[in-house]
Amino acid sequence: MRAFPLPLQMLCGLVAGIVTGLAWPAFGSSLQPVGTAFIKAIGMLVIPLVFSTVTLGIHLMGSNLRRLGRVAFVTFGWFYLATILLALLALGLNGLLHPGRGVSLVPSGQVPASLGISVDWVKFALDLIPGNVLSAMAEQKVLPTLVFAILLGLALARIGDDARPILTILQALQAVMFKLIRWVVALAPVAIFALMAWLFATQGGAVVIGLAKMIGIMYLSLAAVAAAFCGIIYLLGESPFSVLRKVGEPVILGFATRSSEVTLPVHIETLARMGVPRRIVALVLPLGYSFNLDGTVLYLVLATTFLAEAYHLALSWSALATILITAVIASKGVANVPSGGLVALATVLTAVGLPVEAIALIAGVDALMDMGRTAINVFGNTVAVMLVRKWGGPVEETGSDHRAGAPYPNESPAIDDPLIEVRDV
Repeated sequence: MRAFPLPLQMLCGLVAGIVTGLAWPAFGSSLQPVGTAFIKAIGMLVIPLVFSTVTLGIHLMGSNLRRLGRVAFVTFGWFYLATILLALLALGLNGLLHPGRGVSLVPSGQVPASLGISVDWVKFALDLIPGNVLSAMAEQKVLPTLVFAILLGLALARIGDDARPILTILQALQAVMFKLIRWVVALAPVAIFALMAWLFATQGGAVVIGLAKMIGIMYLSLAAVAAAFCGIIYLLGESPFSVLRKVGEPVILGFATRSSEVTLPVHIETLARMGVPRRIVALVLPLGYSFNLDGTVLYLVLATTFLAEAYHLALSWSALATILITAVIASKGVANVPSGGLVALATVLTAVGLPVEAIALIAGVDALMDMGRTAINVFGNTVAVMLVRKWGGPVEETGSDHRAGAPYPNESPAIDDPLIEVRDV
């Protein structure tokens, strides 16, 4: 199989699915359950893996709160810097290309009846504190689980040797989750084939053609962002092509499934095999999947400016500033609410005076754009992890480093490191 690696298998499944959906739509539309089963299989691993990985990673940094604070500062600093720069890029591309000018569209999709026009940020903040952590885990709520795991990791770091039994269990849980991920991901080419066949069989060619200009500009923007990320990787002393090859699995999986939740376990496992310290992966990646949605903020600004021009709304400097500020705020953490992307877009639309019903104009092709923005979200979080590894402080410290075979603090070397096992898979 080395001559035909998994990312290449996934690409072949993607292309074959597109051809099948367009050529045999009746057959393609019947394949949705295959893709749904795969997504559910990955979903069942998300919470156990996030809980074990974050808890162990925070425990590693818990003995040095100063370094933990530096990592958090670099992490969120990059999240907001990247978001603002990408929003400005989208505004610039709209001002240069004007995809919405002269567009005469009719609604091609439907606005969900339960869609709110804004995010209740007070409720969002309160929901981060799980009243019942088991209930939060059962409901697949990643952010409350993340908060509990961070607090638990800090507490374990403070109780010394008494934490060893719990750490042993968490290490075993993490290793088992990585093994299960490899089993499930081995079926990804078949699932991607089914998902692509279903998507293109049910999408409708007329809608795609009518909005081809916006879709084209969206993917042109995403390509520019990907090129910029490659430049950052090069400046960090890494080969962009090597990094892209190594993270090909989660990127292609995100493109095909349009789900960040599905890619999170695979992404964690991939970065572990790349040798990224677990303390960095544990803190940056789960946070990034909620607060560093690079592709999403690009989409929010482009979609809003496109719809504004389609509605013949003059975009003054104040309107552009409103779009910029609202998109930056709305893109943070919206993945934790139902229909997060649409809620964020509805928030930006109402901020500039556009009706929420305008979403229906692009709802018909939203899935096609969602594919690209999810893939960029995955790649962007890879860059975030590499930046934090570079600027978040020294990795190797006595008693708590991540060199091959290094134990956890206050831990016997006899306890296996699950990430060592992952690299040997």
